[in-house]
Amino acid sequence: MSFLWAIIAGLIIGVIAKLVLPGRQPIPLWLTVILGILGAVIGNALASAFGVRDTGGIDWIRHIFQIGVAAALIALVTPLWARRGARRHA
Repeated sequence: MSFLWAIIAGLIIGVIAKLVLPGRQPIPLWLTVILGILGAVIGNALASAFGVRDTGGIDWIRHIFQIGVAAALIALVTPLWARRGARRHA
């Protein structure tokens, strides 16, 4: 069941990260989910390192870390994905 929650969280975090970034990110949904999951895991590690992983109420700072990391990953992967598609169509 935790695997299903990881996919759902990755989808939500990945989609929010894509909305935060300017412009269009032409990457498929499955890649958005994977990068969202990675962003969540790395964001949790960063929040733990800064001592803000578990706070009273909603962990806004942890979620900001997660979305920020996912946005950075999407920003890094998008040009690589676009180049991959351009090579395939050439």
